[in-house]
Amino acid sequence: MSHDNPDQPTGTPAPEDVSAAAAADAAAPAAPVEPAPVETPAAAAPVPPAPVPPAPVQREAVEPEVDDEVDAYVVPAGTVVTAGPGLVSRVGAEAFGTFFLVLAGLGTALYAQVTGAGALAVALAFGVAVLAGIAAVGHVSGGHFNPAVTFGAALAGRTSWKDVVPYWLAQLVGGAAASCVLYVVITTLPALDKNEKSFFSSVANGYEAHSPIAAQTQGQGFSWIGAGLIELVVAAVFVGVILAVTDRRSAKGNAPVAIGLTLSALILVAMPVTNASLNPARSVAAALFSESWAWSQIWLFCVAPLVGAAIAALVYRAFAAEPIEDNLLEEDEVYVTTDDVVVVEGR
Repeated sequence: MSHDNPDQPTGTPAPEDVSAAAAADAAAPAAPVEPAPVETPAAAAPVPPAPVPPAPVQREAVEPEVDDEVDAYVVPAGTVVTAGPGLVSRVGAEAFGTFFLVLAGLGTALYAQVTGAGALAVALAFGVAVLAGIAAVGHVSGGHFNPAVTFGAALAGRTSWKDVVPYWLAQLVGGAAASCVLYVVITTLPALDKNEKSFFSSVANGYEAHSPIAAQTQGQGFSWIGAGLIELVVAAVFVGVILAVTDRRSAKGNAPVAIGLTLSALILVAMPVTNASLNPARSVAAALFSESWAWSQIWLFCVAPLVGAAIAALVYRAFAAEPIEDNLLEEDEVYVTTDDVVVVEGR
């Protein structure tokens, strides 16, 4: 039996050929394999770094220096500030104005019988004196020269209440100084030796037997009721005119003339009744060197003008008060603060 290999399919290599082909493949170098391209994403826009806040600087607290020699306060914005003459200047102006008024008025009245001056001359002397006094120092103090005017102006909101007492004292001192001058002059006249007080009493204010008209009516003068009423009314009219003509809404340039002429006219009305006071400072000045009766009746000539001034002020405040506070004829510098202002005052 034959040991030949079984028939193999055509084209099938022999085992030797297979080994040779495998060896050939092992000997041939492998072709390099290129890596597949890797797509990279588009580069993003650079982002700036976030700002880092600076570290807080630690500072030592500084204690403010306190000066014990000054006082400080804050004036709020919108405050109306008034700058004007100081109290000493205003008080001095009131003393001078009252001195001038009493010197001219009582001086003319004292010698009216000698000079032939009648009631009109006395009234004009008072009126011209107050006119000139207001023109001279009215821009400093307001030109009151009369405690009743000061009281009425304060009630009407036109003068500060803190000025009332200093003004009254200045007016009394000014009137008393003028009275002293007139009395000293009288004492130098030998014909009036030991009769100086009787002579000076002719200018004092009085009622009943001491009313000026009593000389023509066998000693029967106006009672205290009539005297008080006329003094109240003329003082009210006088103060009312002053408040009206010194109002900021009126032509203040004519105020001194209007006030002076008003005083003259009202003195002519009241002179036959009471010797025309309208002014407590004038009454006190006349009573200083008069007989004792003048002091016993002086209360009426202090109360009545003050009551009249109060009535005028209340009527003015009710019906004609101006919106901005004024100080009669005193020329204040008024301005309004736009910011808070720190005011420092030395002690």
